[in-house]
Amino acid sequence: MNKFVLLVIILASALTAGLYTLPKVVVQNENKQLGGRTTQTSGASRDGAGKKATELTESPASSSVHEKPLAPEQQKRLDILRSEFAVANPVKKEAIGEKLIALFQEATRYDSAAHYADLLAKAQPTEHNLLRAGDQYFEAYTFAVDEKKTTSLGEKTREFYQQAIAKNPNLLSAKANMAMTYVNTDTPMKGIMMLREVLKQEPTNELALFNLGLLSMRSNQYERAIERFRQILVNNPTSRKAQFYLGVSLAEAGQKAEARRVLAQVKTQEKDPQILAAVREYEERLK
Repeated sequence: MNKFVLLVIILASALTAGLYTLPKVVVQNENKQLGGRTTQTSGASRDGAGKKATELTESPASSSVHEKPLAPEQQKRLDILRSEFAVANPVKKEAIGEKLIALFQEATRYDSAAHYADLLAKAQPTEHNLLRAGDQYFEAYTFAVDEKKTTSLGEKTREFYQQAIAKNPNLLSAKANMAMTYVNTDTPMKGIMMLREVLKQEPTNELALFNLGLLSMRSNQYERAIERFRQILVNNPTSRKAQFYLGVSLAEAGQKAEARRVLAQVKTQEKDPQILAAVREYEERLK
């Protein structure tokens, strides 16, 4: 696909605050089974520093790539909480574990946050704990860099989401997230079919529409992507991400006049400098 479009997708996925956190994968066609594995591009860290930090995580699958070093006060809190967690009774362990998860989230140590969510879910497999573990593993999966780690985190994501969904089949966001872990496997159509199942149950589900729209963009199916993003904006006209991706899709589909109008509107709402730079690049190309 267009390399600039792929860069725009990665930047926007990593930098735009909002509803969605998505893995950086490429799917060739949402209508037919692929012959092999899909290709994963580089992950991105939320802090944007791209620095290698000292390894302080507990998860065997964790990596220090793209992690910023912990501040001294964070390290002190971490040491105290880990010590307390190790000796706490089950009731106190839950509260301490939640503090550890929050600390690792704050420090962008997503693998470690998932590790503690995993421990809490296995100790008390409630719907809440299982769903939280799935969410934490999905976030770690989103920012994974190497293929082996992506595979491992995707499997853990599905493990906990499946258990949560077994307790509550109406966890549509979990289904939509879990679907995205399949598109980087040998059976990407399984994920696409899951997204369609979500839309069958809830035709206006924003996350499923967005995921399918993004997958369409990454497979150069811009007309299909336009349809998905328009559907989102009918129900949520303030969605900055849907509007941004709609503008890009319109530009790539050759619908220049509307693309210029949509991107001009994005500029009035978006504050992130890198996304604004991408918008300006497209505006130059549309002249």
